Amino acid sequence: MSTGTVLDGIIAGVRADMAARMARTAPSRLEAAIERLGPTIDPRPRLRSAGSVRVIAEVKRSSPSKGALAEIPDPAVQARAYERGGAGAVSVLTERRRFGGSLEDLVAVRAGVSVPVLRKDFVVDPYQVLEARAAGADLVLLIVAALDDADLRVLYDRAAGLGLLPLVEVHTADEARRAVDLGAELIGVNNRDLKTLDVDLGRFEQLVGLVPDTAIKVCESGIATVDDVVRVRDAGADTVLVGEMLVRSGDPAAAVHAMMAATSAAGSREMGNPNE
Repeated sequence: MSTGTVLDGIIAGVRADMAARMARTAPSRLEAAIERLGPTIDPRPRLRSAGSVRVIAEVKRSSPSKGALAEIPDPAVQARAYERGGAGAVSVLTERRRFGGSLEDLVAVRAGVSVPVLRKDFVVDPYQVLEARAAGADLVLLIVAALDDADLRVLYDRAAGLGLLPLVEVHTADEARRAVDLGAELIGVNNRDLKTLDVDLGRFEQLVGLVPDTAIKVCESGIATVDDVVRVRDAGADTVLVGEMLVRSGDPAAAVHAMMAATSAAGSREMGNPNE
């Protein structure tokens, strides 16, 4: 149940790429690999705001709206910088066609850091959930706009059954209500319009009140400065998910640290933009 031609096009490519992977690797092989893994890392304590905003820092090479962002020849190096800066989790784009990512990136990041890792992709099939767990993910993204209620429930339950915490992403009030009805513990408001790709931080401010305090509230997209982080933290964000700002930063560890410091009880808003 996708919305808008941009999302439709991305998902069509995702399904084609998934079909090719399924032809190479049967679900039973992924299940066997999962049985050999240890438990996932619980992201909840690392993403619940406690005095300062938490950061999910993203390994992101490109995007449909901005094109190429950064080369990132070694995603594990980038992820380790995020971890040094205090990131609560690392997000890895694994969509190939529009974002230049891969499951191999996820495997490399998992091996390189000790914090939870999110598979950020357009998950529309239980096979992708198996892939995420087998590659070492602790979280998986579920986009409400891309799924009807039945598929959303199946994917949510499948992820939870494998020890993965779903980040349930919403863009509208109706989607927020669907995420709450699902019982999602981690709800992200994406500030990007799926039809136009325009970004407005006001979207988070408008929708965050629909998310109960029992859920961890994540602000996604549009964070360009530390002042933006302060703004959404003041609106109720527990966590921010940031990609472009960090991959374009000359010092990603310092950039992550600045976000957290600016929103801590002892932090100062005078820190400004670390990219300036």
